[in-house]
Amino acid sequence: MALITDPAFYAVAVPAALLVGVGKSGVAGGFGILAVPLIALVMPVPQAAAIVLPLLTVGDLFGLAALIRNRDRALLRLLLPAGLAGSVIGFLLFGVLSPKAVSGVLGVMTLLFIAQRAWSSSAAPRVVPRWFTAIAGVASGITSFVAHAGGPPISIALLPMRLAPAVFAATTSVFFTVINASKWLPYAWLGLIDVTNMLTALVLAPCAVLGVWFGVSLLRRLPPIWFYRLVSAGLLITGLKLTWDGLR
Repeated sequence: MALITDPAFYAVAVPAALLVGVGKSGVAGGFGILAVPLIALVMPVPQAAAIVLPLLTVGDLFGLAALIRNRDRALLRLLLPAGLAGSVIGFLLFGVLSPKAVSGVLGVMTLLFIAQRAWSSSAAPRVVPRWFTAIAGVASGITSFVAHAGGPPISIALLPMRLAPAVFAATTSVFFTVINASKWLPYAWLGLIDVTNMLTALVLAPCAVLGVWFGVSLLRRLPPIWFYRLVSAGLLITGLKLTWDGLR
């Protein structure tokens, strides 16, 4: 029940916690998905995921405090029930779904989406069907539960809408605050929560808060075109990483 003290762990965990915080600000949200793979360089993946969950929760709360006033209520009324349903499905299939297979499928989907956007190169907002947005919410809930990888499905649905950057960031912030909160009890049920992991996450929490502060400060200064370029860059890196995880 002791705190993790290995310097090699903190060499990768501190940057990972910063990435979680920056992702929770809505800026380059895809980069936050790299936290578990980074920490998994020095420990088993399930333990890495357990340590990242409290960091996600801390990042959620600080991101929510900074952004919540800009949320899109209509979108959340559609996304939240779908996301929670997906989280339940992820829990029920946790022993069946392979994180490797989930990563591979999600990575290929993300890369295809990025390629389609690059091909069309249109900056005009598009109407996304409600059924597609709901499916994206379910997929996000499933992949978030299984691999803390819920960002790409939501981004695939919301990016074509060309929401104002603050609205995009706030809406995803509220969504993932609820989804990550819903994962605590099932994770404990699955034996992924213990004192060592929680104490270690507590030590890393200030780094996540610093990442949120940096990301929100950047969000307020970025022109919309650069905001969407950063989000797309984060998605591209995420897609490549997930595809690699699925293939190796």
